[in-house]
Amino acid sequence: MVTHVSAQAQSDERTALLAFIDEARGGIRRTVLGLSDEQASSKPSASELSLAGLIKHVAEVEQGWIARAKGEPERVQRDESNWHECFTLVRDETVASQLAYWKQVADETEEFLGSAPDLDVTFPLPEAPWFPKEEVSLRWVGLHLIREINRHAGHADIIRESLDGKSAWDLVAEERGPDEG
Repeated sequence: MVTHVSAQAQSDERTALLAFIDEARGGIRRTVLGLSDEQASSKPSASELSLAGLIKHVAEVEQGWIARAKGEPERVQRDESNWHECFTLVRDETVASQLAYWKQVADETEEFLGSAPDLDVTFPLPEAPWFPKEEVSLRWVGLHLIREINRHAGHADIIRESLDGKSAWDLVAEERGPDEG
């Protein structure tokens, strides 16, 4: 798991994009280290967000953007009656199952963006007030994923600190273990 983007990754645009996306993912993944599903699903702040819900949401969003870029349907279809389920574990979902799903999505993203012939390839978006009206490029999708995941990583940092006081730095050190200091 990437905790910082190396200078080598910055030598090639595609490699750098994928490294920054993976770094952002790590920022959210680490926030559930050592937590139970119940703790990760709790909402300790004024927000309705939970760590488990954020993981589920960013995995679904990432999958959706790559599906759009491929011209495929999103795996999860939501309507107005169940949109809130993208931020909540439902039925038999667990943090572990959502992390495994996100890993699968991440592998698909890296395969797709890593093998695309050109990051300037564009595709249209469905009409919605929150989407740009013009076509977007694969490069734009990569940058958008960085922005989206990092935005929620900030939310996740606040939620985790509200739960037990552990900061992002504490969690990086915990993930690395005592031998990596």
